Amino acid sequence: MTSVVAGAGMARVLRELSAGPGPGLIGGDPGECARVLGVDGVAVSLATGGSLSELVWCSPGTSERLDDEQYTLGEGPGVDAVGSGALVIEPDLAQVRPDRWPVLLPVLAALGVGALFCFPLRIGGVCVGALTAQRATAGPLSEAAMDDALLLAAAVTAAVLVGGDRAARFSDAEPLAHLHRAVVHQASGMISVQAGVTVAQALVLLRAHAYRFERPLLQVAEDVVTRRLHFRHDGDGPGPSASKGDDGRG
Repeated sequence: MTSVVAGAGMARVLRELSAGPGPGLIGGDPGECARVLGVDGVAVSLATGGSLSELVWCSPGTSERLDDEQYTLGEGPGVDAVGSGALVIEPDLAQVRPDRWPVLLPVLAALGVGALFCFPLRIGGVCVGALTAQRATAGPLSEAAMDDALLLAAAVTAAVLVGGDRAARFSDAEPLAHLHRAVVHQASGMISVQAGVTVAQALVLLRAHAYRFERPLLQVAEDVVTRRLHFRHDGDGPGPSASKGDDGRG
C-alpha cells in the first residue's frame, strides 16, 4: 500500500488544523490552504439529508459565492460528490457537457471559474460533506497537489468529527447565530408558518424566488427575516409578496 506524504506547505496547514477549531468548526487558514494547493480558493460544506447544507470553512470571494450558488440551485460538484461519495474532478469546465450542470455552468463562467476539484468527506460509508477547490485557469492539479488535497480532505473530516458535538447543536440558538446560512434557516422557518408548508418545502420556495429574480439567497432570506418579503398561501398555492415593488425585492 502506497503512503501519501504531505508537502512542507500542506504539513504546516495540517498542523494548524490539528491545533483546534478556535471560534469556528475547523481551524487553520483556508486562504493559505488554497495557496499551497495552487488554486484560487477552497470551501468546505457539511451535508444533511444527502445534500450540501452549511458552509463552515472557506476562502473569501469566489469560493463562498460558488458554494452559495450550489446550495441555491441544488446542482454542482459538491452536490455530486456528496451524493456519490466520489471525487469530482473537472480541470476544464469548458469541456463539461452542458447538461451536467445546466443552470450552474453559466454561473461558473460568470464567476470566472475555469477548473473545479471536489473531494468528499467520508466517514466509513457515509459522506458528511465536501471540500471544493476552484481555480480561474483550466488545467489539472499537480500530482503533489492532488496528494495534498486528499490529505487535507481526511484532516478536515477528522476536524469535523472532533467538533461533532458542536455540529450536532447547529439547531440550538447559540451556534445557529454563527452559521453562514443562519438567516436562511430562520427564513425557512418563517416561510413554513406563513405559507403553511413544511420547512423543506419552505426552503424550496425561498430558493425558487432567489433564482427567479437572480438574487443571492442570503439577501432574499434577509428580506424575509426583516419582513420586507413574506409568503402567503392562497387559492393558487403558496407564493411571495413584498412590502415594496412587484418583484419581491422589497
